[in-house]
Parts: sequence; structure tokens; C-alpha cells
Amino acid sequence: MSEGHFHGRPRAGARHARRLAVAFGLVASFMVVEFITAIATDSLALLSDAGHMATDALGLGMALAAITAANQVDTSGHRTFGLYRLEILAALANALLLVGVAGYAILEASSRFGNPPEIASGPMLVVAILGLGVNLVGWRLLRRGADESLNMKGAYFEVVADLIGSIGAISAALLVRYAGWAYADPVFAVAIGLFILPRAYRLGRSALRVLVQAAPDDLDVEELRASLISIEGVTGVHDLHVWTLTSEMDVASVHLVMREGHDPHPILDDASNLLRSDYSIAHATLQVEPDTHEGCTEISW
Repeated sequence: MSEGHFHGRPRAGARHARRLAVAFGLVASFMVVEFITAIATDSLALLSDAGHMATDALGLGMALAAITAANQVDTSGHRTFGLYRLEILAALANALLLVGVAGYAILEASSRFGNPPEIASGPMLVVAILGLGVNLVGWRLLRRGADESLNMKGAYFEVVADLIGSIGAISAALLVRYAGWAYADPVFAVAIGLFILPRAYRLGRSALRVLVQAAPDDLDVEELRASLISIEGVTGVHDLHVWTLTSEMDVASVHLVMREGHDPHPILDDASNLLRSDYSIAHATLQVEPDTHEGCTEISW
């Protein structure tokens, strides 16, 4: 006997999608301007910030795609879990892009410490200030939604992180222009790169854990097993699997061994309520079997 509960993530409000779309458009458009200016001025700090802005644009796009996907129903019958995993694949691509940008900035900066090139600090400063303005607009757009949705909170943190990169690029431009310190550009490029790398590692690790279907970091599987066994009428638990389908959506499947003669309906209800209230697992497939049944624990893979 089995019971499945599927609850997709709550549909985000239309205003969330609009705010994300505006923020994404601003960041993606200005990213192109920043890349072109970074190449024209030979500024590594600006190039690092442009790369960071590129990953922010991807992060905002992922958040927008997640909202869109969550509101779409697959009618083909082939994608029974929808398109939620696309968000995780995009997150892994985001992490690889972050590592590439940070690695390039750090390696290139190391070669410039011996003989720093002349930087066109004027255009660099103007574009860096404009970039800060774009990020401030994005921050204002997403700030309120961050309190209402975890998905929006992730996008909000992307913009906040890029604010720091923009401030670094402005600082480098000011030091080069008014203090004549040519090393400011590679120094801030390295600083931005080192700021990006831990973030890339955490993002990539989280994406890979989802793709290999590891149990969520914050969930103790043995504790969950003990909680299920403590349900009245349950004498054993096997084939317990817990994994993350996509961000904010953990799922589980489990076989519950029931004392013969016990009513399975309360067991199903109690187990479902336990998973939902204590472990935030709203999608669970539960199979209840009497303790006299044989063969279910024999796994051939």
C-alpha cells in the first residue's frame, strides 16, 4: 500500500517575477558594457567585476526560470518531476563560470605585479560607478521579495555580492587615478577573485550533492529512521531514501513494516505528517507492508 504526496513549490507572485525580470535585464545589459570597458581600459578589477556580474545575471536568470517552471505543468507525461533539475544544472554551470573568472583574474593579476600596465582610470571609474547604480536598483527591487521567498532571497544575495565587487572596482579606479598607485588594479582583482572562489565552491558542492541524490546536509537520516519506527504500529523501516529534487524541495521514499492486524491508514497519516512538519518533506512515497510479508527487503542492486 502506498501513498504519494506531491506539492510543488508555492507559486510566486506576479510581482516577484516582474521584479526579477527587470533586475535580470539591467544586470545582463550592463554586464556587456562592463566587459567592453574592461577590455578597452585593460582593467582587471573591472573585468573581475564584469565576470561576477555575469554570474549574477545567470543566478537571477535561474531564479526567474525557477518561478516560471514552478508555475508550469508538464502535459507530455514524460517529465513526472517537471523541469526542476534545470535549476540545479544551471547552478553547476554558474559555479564553473565563477571558478573560471576568478582563476583568470588571479593568474593575470599575478603577472601584472611585476610590471603593471597603464590603466585608463577615467572610463573605468565611470563604468564602475554606473555598475554600482545598477546593483543598487537591483537591490531595491529584490529587497522586499527576499523576506517572502527563499528563491528571491537567493537572487537578492547575488545582487548584494555584486555590490561588493562594484565597490572594489571603484576603489581601484580611484587609487589609480588620484593616488597613482598602479598596483591597485591587480590587488583589487585578486581580492574580488578570492571573494568569488569560496562562493563558487559552496554553489558547486550544493549542486553536485543534489545531482548525486545525496541526503540533505541538514537532515540526519538515522534520526528520521528512528522517528518513523516510533510511530504506533510500525515495527521496522527499510528502503529509506531521502534526496533533494531541487532547491527548497526535499523528497523521500520508504517502506514501513506494520504489525499484522494494525490499521495502515493512521500509519500513513502519521508518517506523512511527521515528514512534513518535522523534516519539511512534503513529497513522500510511503509503502506499508505487514511484518509477515517476505521478499521486500531483498534488493538486487
